[in-house]
Amino acid sequence: QVQLVESGGELVQPGGSLRLSCAASGRTISIYAMGWFRQAPGKERELLASIRRSGDTYYADSVKDRFSISRDIAMNNVYLQMSSLKAEDTAVYYCAAQRVGSGNYDSWGQGTQVTVSS
Repeated sequence: QVQLVESGGELVQPGGSLRLSCAASGRTISIYAMGWFRQAPGKERELLASIRRSGDTYYADSVKDRFSISRDIAMNNVYLQMSSLKAEDTAVYYCAAQRVGSGNYDSWGQGTQVTVSS
């Protein structure tokens, strides 16, 4: 099973940018679909972006054109580049991995806090 550790969350002003990193170990991310989720207080966890083994990407409407997911297979890292951040982007952000044939994301990181505030 792959282990995931997120980093990069911090306090940022509205309109600012931030890049989150997800360091994977134990297995290569090339065999997984990788996703970024977030959960704000009192809200359900939501899928923001994903990248398939093929490299195809998906974005939720709420972050399309502002967020970008990428991966570095050699480094075994996944990234989420966020721009034009808004107060409503404040949440704990999670990286997750989905095994081939699985309908669910099976492995999760511990999360990293992103706070957008002036």
